[in-house]
Amino acid sequence: MSSTASAKNGTWRNWGGNVVSRPAREVTPASVEELAAAVRQAAEDGLTVKPVGTGHSFTSIAATDGVLIRPQLLTGIRKIDRDAMTVTVEAGTPLKRLNVALAREGLSLTNMGDIMEQTVSGATSTGTHGTGRDSASIAAQIRGLELVTADGSVLTCSEKENPEVFAAARIGLGALGIVTAITFAVEPVFLLTAREEPMPIDRVLAEFDALWAENEHFEFYWFPHTGSTNTKRNNRSAGPEKPVGQVAGWFEDEFLSNGVFQVAQWVGRAVPATVPTIARVSSRALSARTYTDIPYKVYTSPRRVRFVEMEYAVPREALTETLRELKAMVDRSDLRVSFPVEVRTAPADDISLSTASGRDSAYVAVHMFKGTPYQAYFTAAEHIFTAHEGRPHWGKVHTRDAEYFAGVYPRFGEFTALRDRLDPDRRFQNDYLRRVLGS
Repeated sequence: MSSTASAKNGTWRNWGGNVVSRPAREVTPASVEELAAAVRQAAEDGLTVKPVGTGHSFTSIAATDGVLIRPQLLTGIRKIDRDAMTVTVEAGTPLKRLNVALAREGLSLTNMGDIMEQTVSGATSTGTHGTGRDSASIAAQIRGLELVTADGSVLTCSEKENPEVFAAARIGLGALGIVTAITFAVEPVFLLTAREEPMPIDRVLAEFDALWAENEHFEFYWFPHTGSTNTKRNNRSAGPEKPVGQVAGWFEDEFLSNGVFQVAQWVGRAVPATVPTIARVSSRALSARTYTDIPYKVYTSPRRVRFVEMEYAVPREALTETLRELKAMVDRSDLRVSFPVEVRTAPADDISLSTASGRDSAYVAVHMFKGTPYQAYFTAAEHIFTAHEGRPHWGKVHTRDAEYFAGVYPRFGEFTALRDRLDPDRRFQNDYLRRVLGS
């Protein structure tokens, strides 16, 4: 099983295995023209259209019973503009390939998420982000977009051209059109020094504002059933390069974080009573380490253990309270949570439906091992997040609807009005968009 979603006998499944759909047909266009023709043909046949990336969303945002568009032939770099410091890339390009290609050219994105399996369009359309004091999500680094709209025409947008489309389409949820190319701002490749170290959760929460302010990129993982966290600070560095050694890297990133962790998850799923003990051992297994490398080798890491995830963005100033409530809820419940809770931050941005739209945000992500019942945990967590006007990640499990979003996104109406204009017949509609945007 690869890292991408699978399709067998006409059935499409996402990476987490929690979403299944049966499209009427699949199309793999080799050019923007072919994609536009597929959209026009779908309209003639009265079918909806959905592009899918690698299926890393846990929501049914990519599910369709109409035409499934696979973008794997729309890949590669179209253009590097060293004067403007931008790179234009085809929508189906995996982030992994973009990162490697940019590094070869001596370039890098400023910030990125913690995995790089997704396509650039799938990652940006759902609001994928890493952590940053000053630098925001991947979508916030977009300088231009090309998309095929519902009538089969090609629309380009940027801050100067169709700016109202640009404001929304950077995180468009697949609702405004099918993204075919993205222009990203890039910079000369730089070095980051990562410092990972365990720290008690009480100390992390007490010192959170300082840890956030003193580091360009701060994040931490809290292990439920314990008072332990693993913190990670990434800051720009003059060098020299000091990558994680091959043996140490394999031991920490593959053996502990994927191999042993996988076995621990199997044990925890079979015998839930063992979970708190496993959590205590897990939280102590990772020791402190410092290394310096180019950005994508520091920001991202392999994630081979399959899970289901919910993540909410809360106002940054509400983070410590949110986390204390989450910890209290787990402590007094009979839940057995074997996956760490991930905490990251992002500065406010100007994208209509970005989870950080108009407010400095902190992200709290809860996970459960694939195949374990997650509903009770996620429901209790969501109750805490929504009490703080949380905004769920568009690609992760949540139960919110358009009415809720109209209350937590000041620019929600701006987005839906644009959708009415660009896709009046709802060519790009599916059940998920009907729920989160209204019909």
